[in-house]
This record gives sequence, structure tokens and C-alpha cells, in this order.
Amino acid sequence: MVYQTENEKRTLLILFKDFTSYHNANTISKQIGISRIGSMKLLKKLKIQDLVIAKVIGKSTVYKPNMQNDYLIDVITFILAEESNNFKRWKEEFRELFAEERIILLYGSTIRDYTKARDIDIMILRNPGDSGNIHKIISKKQQILPKKIHVIDLTPQEFMNNLQKRQVAVVDIVKNAVVLYGQNKYVELLKNVTSL
Repeated sequence: MVYQTENEKRTLLILFKDFTSYHNANTISKQIGISRIGSMKLLKKLKIQDLVIAKVIGKSTVYKPNMQNDYLIDVITFILAEESNNFKRWKEEFRELFAEERIILLYGSTIRDYTKARDIDIMILRNPGDSGNIHKIISKKQQILPKKIHVIDLTPQEFMNNLQKRQVAVVDIVKNAVVLYGQNKYVELLKNVTSL
């Protein structure tokens, strides 16, 4: 097993979540706050480890995650789970929703600063016909929580259709959301989209 540094983890997460953009050493260096040379070395190391794929477009080399690498899938699943641990309050709050292989995403202003958020935004990817059960749980939670819960619930197929059409709101959620539950299933869902 290869140990990934914090900057490598952040880079892999950016490449995985922001699949609609082309990232090169410059964009990565700005997003993670390191020098361009440092970013180039980091990306080269990830390429040698077969975790990213490089492609030359014009004069720039752009990178995408190598989603054909099973080890990378495990690494990204772990990084997403690790990221969710920074949101333990919300993991506990929405634990009851995590059943029957649902995927629970937290997004929006709650992630940045709950005190300034007007509502709590979550997306639930669920089995067809499971919507009524979800809304019962949300209604119960709404009576306890001081802020309104805004829920988007979709089947995995509806979610994928929106991503393939590059529906802006859903793509933005993927870029910025924290996966509270169902990280492994989520990575499997996005596995084919990241190479589009």
C-alpha cells in the first residue's frame, strides 16, 4: 500500500469531484496552495503510481483520475470517508436515512458555515419507490432542527442522467458535496462519469 500525502489526497479529490474541468499543474497549485513546480512533481508522482492519467492538450498537460485502477477507487473511497469525519454532527443527524444502500450527500452553505446557512441541503440517492420513507424521516428531523431541511432525492439512474446532461446544479453538488454515507457506492456510480 502506498501512503498518500495530504496534498496528494486533496489533488485526487479535486480531480475526482471536478470531473467536468481540465486540471493541470497551474490549476492544482492554486487550489491546494503549493508552487507550480511542487504541483508538477505531485502530479508526476501520481502518474507514476498509475493513479492519474495525463493527456496533452495544446501546450498543457491535463490530468484525470485513472478510474480503471481498483486501488485508486479504494483510495478515493477512503478520502471521501475521511472527509465526512469532519462533519460528524451531520453524520449523526442523518444516520437514520442511511439504509437500503442509500447515498447521503451534504452540500451548500451548511458545509461552509452552519451559523450563516439558511437551510440544510442534502441529496439522497435511493432505490425507486423509497421516497415516502425518506420524507417521513425528514419530517421527523424537521421538527427538531431549527433550520429548514432542503432535500433532493433521486434514484441513481436519475442522478446519472443529470450528470451526463451536465445539469449545472447536480454537477455543482458533486464538486462541493461531502458524502456522509455510501462512499463506496458513490465512487462506483461516478466511476464512468469521470472519464466523460
